[in-house]
Amino acid sequence: MIQFLRRYLQTLIWFAVGLTCALLFATGFSLTRLTATATSPNHQGSLHTYTHKGKLTKRRTKVSRTKVPKVILISLDGATPRLVNQYLADGVLSSNQGIGLLQSQGVAAQRNITITPSLTAAGHIAIGTGSTAANNDINANSFHLVASPFTQNISGFAAPIGGYEFDIHGPSESANPTAQPLWLVLREKGKKVVAATFPGADGADISVPGLTNSPIVQPASKRTVDYTIPYGAFAGASAKGFSLTEADFADVTQTILDQLKKAGKVSYSPVLGTNKSFDKFTVGGVNYDIQVATLDTTDDKIVNYDTLVFFDATQGIQAGPFSLPSTGPAYVRVSDQKSSSFYLEGSSNKAGTAFYATTLAPDLSTVRFVRYSANYIPRNSAVLADVDDINNNVGFWGAQPDYRITERLSPGLQNFSDSELEAVYQDQLQTFVDYQSRIGLRAISKNPNADLVMLYIEQPDGSEHQFFITDPRQATDFTDPNSIGENQDQQKIARYQSYVQAAYQAVNRAVQRVIDAVGTDNKGRPNSNIIVVSDHGMDPFHTAVSINNFLANQGFDSNKVRAVSSGTAVNIYINLKEREPNGTVSREEYITLQQKVADALKSFVDSNSYYTYGSSVPIFDKIYTRPIPEDLNDSSFGLGTSDFIGQDSGDVFALLTEGYNFDGTQTPVVQRLGDSASSSPVLSVPNFYGAHGYDPTLPNMSAIFYAAGPDIRPGKLEQVRNIDVAPTILRLLGVQPAPTVQGEALLK
Repeated sequence: MIQFLRRYLQTLIWFAVGLTCALLFATGFSLTRLTATATSPNHQGSLHTYTHKGKLTKRRTKVSRTKVPKVILISLDGATPRLVNQYLADGVLSSNQGIGLLQSQGVAAQRNITITPSLTAAGHIAIGTGSTAANNDINANSFHLVASPFTQNISGFAAPIGGYEFDIHGPSESANPTAQPLWLVLREKGKKVVAATFPGADGADISVPGLTNSPIVQPASKRTVDYTIPYGAFAGASAKGFSLTEADFADVTQTILDQLKKAGKVSYSPVLGTNKSFDKFTVGGVNYDIQVATLDTTDDKIVNYDTLVFFDATQGIQAGPFSLPSTGPAYVRVSDQKSSSFYLEGSSNKAGTAFYATTLAPDLSTVRFVRYSANYIPRNSAVLADVDDINNNVGFWGAQPDYRITERLSPGLQNFSDSELEAVYQDQLQTFVDYQSRIGLRAISKNPNADLVMLYIEQPDGSEHQFFITDPRQATDFTDPNSIGENQDQQKIARYQSYVQAAYQAVNRAVQRVIDAVGTDNKGRPNSNIIVVSDHGMDPFHTAVSINNFLANQGFDSNKVRAVSSGTAVNIYINLKEREPNGTVSREEYITLQQKVADALKSFVDSNSYYTYGSSVPIFDKIYTRPIPEDLNDSSFGLGTSDFIGQDSGDVFALLTEGYNFDGTQTPVVQRLGDSASSSPVLSVPNFYGAHGYDPTLPNMSAIFYAAGPDIRPGKLEQVRNIDVAPTILRLLGVQPAPTVQGEALLK
């Protein structure tokens, strides 16, 4: 009887399950901005709640029991939907790896409107706060705090999020910031948050530049999460190229030979080394004297040097083994087409560099190599343990792709060919994306039970800036204004397009590595809710604009009117009395100057037919002015805000028209084809090719948005906004957004 009852009950259970599945299959679901709320942690069977045809439907889904973060946000700087779509269609990106997997298993937005201005710092703080730049007070990559002396700027990556108090007593921390990072409300609710190089999460105390004994206007506690890795910083030694010949080498000492032998290195030709000091620098309070030894590792009875050994003269060639961040000597072979890392032993900031050899003649007649800039992870006291965890398990901060090398702005590069410098950049692209990926993977492995992990990848932005030639008005030889139109170098264009593709492939691999780390369920969906976004898109530009020359040519006094530009956006400040420390401009004159600046920008047009195709094009696309109260004695005079003017925006804020960029002016200036000669030209030929910061509603400025995971149903979204990302994450984690959030939760 017991056996009969057991079988009877099993039959009823299976009948009920089958009937339920049949009903669900028959009714189906349509996805238009819907989401699910998990009621149990660590994805150990989460309850999904959907609205379907006006009715609340519940369905329990079994997913992986492995502890993985609930939500992972990945920002791919500068990734654009049109390129992702093109590369997926062409097979450049795999449809079942990385972004392609997220698209097939989850939600993809056709368009993601970023904020004004569409710049990296402003865009990421908007993603992290759910509020616009005018509201969160991070209005550019570089701008001026009105509490600072008139000539002082601040980085948008190290400025107070949500503003600060500012009155006659000076600046102070705001009791009611106009925006706040989502990690604050999450941590208040007991959620665990991890940030790996994500802008704004750096554990730094923020003060006002230029003020003696400036108060802290945003404490580190507001910029610190449960595991915080700040973005890396320059350690003081910039990149440098070296061109040597056989005359620069001589026999090495017996000490060096003994050290090489102990290190297990063999040379089939006499070991030679540099016979004089050629690279001395100081980093982290330590002096370094770099030397090079040469090895012939091929036993072919021919003098055939193929390996360079870089070491510090005071350290010699150490045998190892080495524990991170230490690396020992850097061994570099041209044939490997890869740099070798070099930790700067003893540096107080735990900095390092790397070496890349572009040319090594077997007889040493021509030896060319590049030492990358020295970098480190900021050792902010609030996050020091996390920083050392990365230094000791991933390594010191890697060398990110350096435009100063490809543009020959770093010293010693004049003898290098374009192909050599491009190879250097490609090495930096691959190694740096790998480095940032490993930081992210370390953060996840250290915090598998995190509720939110925020990751940032610098590419493809850097490669697009350098290699985005898609417009016939762009000079393929930036030293030759004639190299436009039919005179463009088509081989260079094809080569540059391949570099942009390589950047997208690199970041796509980074996304896949995160997916691999958390695993997928039996349907191929990631076990974490993974959201991949970017901060902005990318546009080609053909003309560099000197805003300082423009203002000077218009007769503005630089002591009264000053511009701070970032990409294609500019904040123009007026040195207002009682607002700026030591301000000189009265309120009456302020009104006159503000209008004069705005009128000058509005009237500035480009009439060069080589670039405008026969018509006149306004140089400025959008111009906004700070609101002025009716009463000149109003205490808010000079501090008014609007939808596009924040507390520390310029008194005039403007965006350029597509095709123009404030960055890229060369020294000496290269004037454009067809322009009249000028001693202070405003328009000129730039030395790189991609720009952003334009009107965010323009199609090319669209960011990306992809999401997949256990709480995200597959489908498409026509349009989203980057300020919607924060409230979407908060909804996935069951936390109400702060009142300052302007975005709306997606997937609802």
